[in-house]
Amino acid sequence: MNLSQFLQFLFSGVTNGSIYALAALGFSIIYNASGVINFAQGEFIMIGGMVTVFLVGTGVPIWLAIPLAVAAAMLVGLALEKFAVERAGTAEIVPLIIITIGASMFLQGIAQVLFGKSQYALRSFSGDAPIHVLGATLLPQSLWVIGVLAVIVAALWWFFSRTLTGKARLATAANPLAARLVGINTKFVLMLSFGLAAILGSVAGIIVAPITLTSYDVGIMLGLKGFVAATLGVLGNGVGAVVGGLLLGITEAMAAGYLSSEYKDAVPFVLIILILFFLPRGLFGARVTERV
Repeated sequence: MNLSQFLQFLFSGVTNGSIYALAALGFSIIYNASGVINFAQGEFIMIGGMVTVFLVGTGVPIWLAIPLAVAAAMLVGLALEKFAVERAGTAEIVPLIIITIGASMFLQGIAQVLFGKSQYALRSFSGDAPIHVLGATLLPQSLWVIGVLAVIVAALWWFFSRTLTGKARLATAANPLAARLVGINTKFVLMLSFGLAAILGSVAGIIVAPITLTSYDVGIMLGLKGFVAATLGVLGNGVGAVVGGLLLGITEAMAAGYLSSEYKDAVPFVLIILILFFLPRGLFGARVTERV
């Protein structure tokens, strides 16, 4: 096996896997708080990239365009929770999932009207001069992707383990009824979860735009792969979401490199079928035995 070739595929897999991990974290945060699988998560990725490109194109400095794009995605996430999910009340899970799918289609339509069907590029944050490692090349933007994932994981760990709001969110995830009984505002926690998921998605869309381009429909496949990554680790498990994202990205890159790039988008769905068949509770799910 050619080492430089292997490293090249590995770098590509870790870069893509970091994006999938950010999307998977968004799925897990919302699922933990409400049991809802938010299939509009991919549209937060799209909003982050597209709004940043649009603002930069109008002359806004990129250092200002990025926080504005993240804020726009967060507002969309809060609006989705307030005017769609919250109004559904205690509806069953399936109607709630359908609501998020409808929101996804609505946001795609709005983006298509506003930005058109073209693909857009965002300039790299640190230039395009490749970094050479044992015969393989690594783009500086890939380091941004990996570094941002590491910073976000550390920030989330601190938030959930060191702040009262974060602990309230964990309590709500563990037992919503008990959380309400001790005075935790579970509606606020749910809204916070949608806001956090939107922030994570938009950041993923911004940092990957210089590598893969962005468009009104970029969130469809990235969102699905984020869902697969979250399911691999077990929905609701933050560590599992990160590991699942990296595993998916690396497996995808190796399959595309050593087999054929035509199989790239099929890998996530083959992988999820295998995991659900052999480990139906996910890689990090508890092993349980039911007595009958």
